[in-house]
Amino acid sequence: MIPTGRAVFIPAGVVHAIRMWGLVEMRTLYFSPSLTSFEIPRCRVVEVSPLLRELMLRTVERAGLDSRVAPDTWMIGLLEEEVKIASTAAIDSPLALPMPTDERALALAHYVLTQPLNGESVDELTQRHVVSRRTLERRFRDETGMSFGMWRQKALLLNSIRLLAQGKSVTDAALDSGYSSVSAFIAAFKSTFGHTPGRL
Repeated sequence: MIPTGRAVFIPAGVVHAIRMWGLVEMRTLYFSPSLTSFEIPRCRVVEVSPLLRELMLRTVERAGLDSRVAPDTWMIGLLEEEVKIASTAAIDSPLALPMPTDERALALAHYVLTQPLNGESVDELTQRHVVSRRTLERRFRDETGMSFGMWRQKALLLNSIRLLAQGKSVTDAALDSGYSSVSAFIAAFKSTFGHTPGRL
């Protein structure tokens, strides 16, 4: 999830999808890999500086930049420099959810993301996806850096942000995320994202 004031850099050739909830405005810039002086090898969440924001808005307003035009060349150079600076200070976002690469673990992860509120136990999920609990835990720990339980909790908390963005109350988001206690939900939310759900 990319909050206000941040951007995501997606390298060329990376398959991706975008989903938006609530009232959203988004700007997209495309950099030709053969014409840029920088390379960012993987997706990165970056902080958008005031200068980078204005350069992006101006580029979108002009419907692109032409490297054969001197003022555009200066803007391209400045834009590239700001993107390079932003990418070196990339953020390990608490709003990122790493995905496993193992085929069975990835299928299970996608299932959980498409049906986050179904309430199936870990054993029911492992039976559904024909994977042992031990293998599942090992794959998630090795490939995402967290246990399946932690990964699933974070997926539910990220889903609660979507619910809050759609106008649900904190209580409804807590209950819909599988928490029986609103205070436990608020504590988990604050521990994960650094602020309470009420701030959204």
